[in-house]
Amino acid sequence: MTTPGPHGAAVTRVNGPLVEVTGLRHVAMSDVVELGPRGLPGEAVAVRGDVTTVQAYDYTGGLAPGHPARTRGEPLSAPLGPHLLGGIFDGLLRPLAGAPAWLEPGVTAVSGADREFTFRPAVAAGVEVTGGTTLGTVPTAGGIGYRVLVPPGLSGPVGDIRASGPVPSDGVVATVGGTPVHLTSAWPVREPRPYRERRDSDTPLITGQRVIDLLFPVTKGGATAVPGGFGTGKTVLLQQITKWCDADVIVYVGCGERGNELADMLDELAGLTDPRTGGPLADRTVVIANTSNMPMMAREASIYTAATVAEHFRDMGLDAVVIADSTSRWAEALREFASRSGELPAEEGYPASLSSALAAFYERAGCVTTAEGSHGSVTIIGAVSPAGGDMTEPVTTYTQRFVRCLWSLDRDLAYARHYPAVSWAGSFSRDDDVVAAWYADHDDPGWLERRSRLAMLLAEADRLGSLAELMGVSALPAPERATILAGRLVREGLLQQSALSPLDASCDSARAAALADAVLAVTDRCQQLARGGVPAAAIEETDFGPILRAREEAGSPADVAARERAMLARLDQLSQQADIPAGQDSSAEPDSAPAPDSAAEQDSAA
Repeated sequence: MTTPGPHGAAVTRVNGPLVEVTGLRHVAMSDVVELGPRGLPGEAVAVRGDVTTVQAYDYTGGLAPGHPARTRGEPLSAPLGPHLLGGIFDGLLRPLAGAPAWLEPGVTAVSGADREFTFRPAVAAGVEVTGGTTLGTVPTAGGIGYRVLVPPGLSGPVGDIRASGPVPSDGVVATVGGTPVHLTSAWPVREPRPYRERRDSDTPLITGQRVIDLLFPVTKGGATAVPGGFGTGKTVLLQQITKWCDADVIVYVGCGERGNELADMLDELAGLTDPRTGGPLADRTVVIANTSNMPMMAREASIYTAATVAEHFRDMGLDAVVIADSTSRWAEALREFASRSGELPAEEGYPASLSSALAAFYERAGCVTTAEGSHGSVTIIGAVSPAGGDMTEPVTTYTQRFVRCLWSLDRDLAYARHYPAVSWAGSFSRDDDVVAAWYADHDDPGWLERRSRLAMLLAEADRLGSLAELMGVSALPAPERATILAGRLVREGLLQQSALSPLDASCDSARAAALADAVLAVTDRCQQLARGGVPAAAIEETDFGPILRAREEAGSPADVAARERAMLARLDQLSQQADIPAGQDSSAEPDSAPAPDSAAEQDSAA
């Protein structure tokens, strides 16, 4: 029989990831406990007299009663350093790149432990510093300006500081108040990192996806949920945001998802070029992979690990984004462990603490003033995978209470091959006014009016579409048929976006605004013609291909404007046949977009 650990501590019961230990002295809640001869890591989740309940973060096969146990006397912590950028880790931030196909249980190696980095000091010996002060910088392949900071809670004069040159990952770079400061530090994953003050989020996160940036924007420092049933495109949408959003650092968490999808994403990510540096985009990405075939309770810790990594870069004055795919799998891990530990189940078997756990996670998003006075942010985007597409299940309903934006994915849109399948009827953004003010200060004062017009047009087209299904479209007046047509043009010419298109996979703000203005100008002209007496059938039979293909073929706002002029010229031919002055309706309201000046200009624009 295996010899018990120090002070006679030994395992007495094993039930999957639930392990009970007796004899542990001086153990506290959330302390890391090493189990068995291999030192499997676990976390103390309950202490009742001499019995400590531990949730194991590794596979417990082979662990038996009588095996030794000991406490490390510290909570679960994440090693934070420049080695994170470009790395692939498991839920406990242990390296996966270069590791065996299956990690040996109990492995505690730190990625980059055998690497060296170039340290450049930023302060001199004798200077008084406090927590969050920059001691030096480390150049990284991603070009983000990695800073080595004084750990929170530490202050005093700088003693020795390393000269410019190479330093190992675990090397000491300086001493502050007699305490050594290492290049790689550690921080408890369940404890938010401190900051000077919290700021209002007022800058939009540009995702490159038009339906989001035009209708449901999220600010840097905001929190967003992406609920959707199986096959609605959650993973593809989140991977697109990972590739194209304008954050400084991306922390992607594959939380309980299929391993082949994550492998495909990593393969694509490695081939993407960073527009900032010209190097691989993966150089400023941190991937935490805890797929469905990996330890279940490490999945529960993975989202806290991701938030800690993002806060680490936030403290350097950077904008970090956490993408969690998906929080439903994380909640399932909580439910499974709660059932094993005998916790009373709440709705659908989830623990009663589910709401509090979700709130604690999403509250770690925010825009802050760092201890050094710079501005940084953490944006959290969490996917929700409701079973059977039931949007009333607990994880979805609780999550909606704690986020500023909701990008709800619609099964009907996905089955109609409309991607991204973001429902304009079931989604919302509470930051539209703030984002509108930002755009007004950045040369786009018409952003809010454009968004309002698109939202009202889509809503009215949906309402009239329902009537057309009951009565038949031919029973509707021409203006209402033009509205249905306008809704189709907005959906197909603006909101659809192909992740496989070399031109349209990502769309910047200027091009998105140009496309929206072009589609709205064409829909306005169609409604003018309908109100002016042009038969609805004649309008519907017009070839709108040039404006619908603009998103795939027009590479700049100028190209989009040329397509718009050509399309309006074609519609003006209908107005001339009905003796309606080009560009105006019966109310004589001029249109803002002029027609081409010549036939040659029409041909070149088309």
